[in-house]
Amino acid sequence: MYKCNWSKKSSVEEEYHDKEWGVPILDDVKLFEIFLLETAQAGLSWQTMLVKRDNYRRAYKNYDVNKIAKYNERDVERLLADEGIVRNKLKINASINNAKLYLEVQKEYGSFCHYLWSFVDYKQINTKVNKEDKIPVSTKLSDIISNDMKKKGFKFIGTTTIYAYIQSVGLVNDHVKKCHRYETVKKLGQKVHKRLGSSLNK
Repeated sequence: MYKCNWSKKSSVEEEYHDKEWGVPILDDVKLFEIFLLETAQAGLSWQTMLVKRDNYRRAYKNYDVNKIAKYNERDVERLLADEGIVRNKLKINASINNAKLYLEVQKEYGSFCHYLWSFVDYKQINTKVNKEDKIPVSTKLSDIISNDMKKKGFKFIGTTTIYAYIQSVGLVNDHVKKCHRYETVKKLGQKVHKRLGSSLNK
């Protein structure tokens, strides 16, 4: 049973690959969780973020974006003292800034899910890549999303970070074709299109 090479680096990455990576996400809380982790990951390994994932869930109150958007300087100091997360003040401040803007996007578009999936017309992109070294680190799509989010004021959302994000939450299925997860994720993407096409794209 073939798996994408990156998943073989550690047990935590393998589990994430086998259960989550590329599976389309529609829930705004879950979308925010991965978004926060991806923005905090900049310059670090994804394995590091997966290991710290439970710590982030605790530190950020189960990703309650309404609460995070109201964090003050005392909360920043609390997070800077938390050894279980990445203690980078710029990233912590960005997480609060991004939470505030996340709420604005929800208000404007009805949900962050609606906003994000509209960039692909509510259709998962299946890249049909045969070799891992052919998978890009960014694309025109990630450029477009990154630039749009920058205009809205989001931080730590360069095109490479955004591409990793849309891979993670299923807008793009970048499992190599021979990976045992490719067809499963593809089928899940087809179901999402039917759901979004009827409920969001009106």
